[in-house]
Amino acid sequence: MSQKGNYGAPPKYLNDFSKALASEVRILLAEVGKLRDERRQLQYEIAELMAVKSKHGAGGEFTPDWAPKHEEPPPPASPPPAPPSVIDDGMPARPAWRTVHKREERRQKAKAKAIQAAPPPTSAITAPEQSHLPAWAQWKPNPLLSPQPVMGSPSAPLPSDHAMPPRSGLFGPPTPPPK
Repeated sequence: MSQKGNYGAPPKYLNDFSKALASEVRILLAEVGKLRDERRQLQYEIAELMAVKSKHGAGGEFTPDWAPKHEEPPPPASPPPAPPSVIDDGMPARPAWRTVHKREERRQKAKAKAIQAAPPPTSAITAPEQSHLPAWAQWKPNPLLSPQPVMGSPSAPLPSDHAMPPRSGLFGPPTPPPK
């Protein structure tokens, strides 16, 4: 009899090897998944940084007309200027503060010209009375805009036209006031 289809149980060393290999493959797949997630996170951060750079850079949202300055080489250093020579005349220097004298004459002349040039008022405008009350107390209402009492009509009587019944509160009639 031949045993072509039935091989029986695999040897123990092959079974142990396949289990060890499967565990190693699982560990490597977990590491690959972790590396893939880290790569996606880094790509996202790079995209965010580039977006911020484009907003703040030349022609971006915050500086639309800005262009970087072209760096020119600095001009050659000139020799330092010679120190100024000290002049000593023997006279004291003028003080920095100066005195300003008021010219009374010009003011008086200008006032005199203004008084002579101004014609006397010919209209009969009287100045308003000066009262010593505060501004809010001086206010007087416009009599044309004052409200007038409205008379009630039979079709629309006013509440004060007839006696009202005594009020009753939410919990009965109100208590009489204390004596």
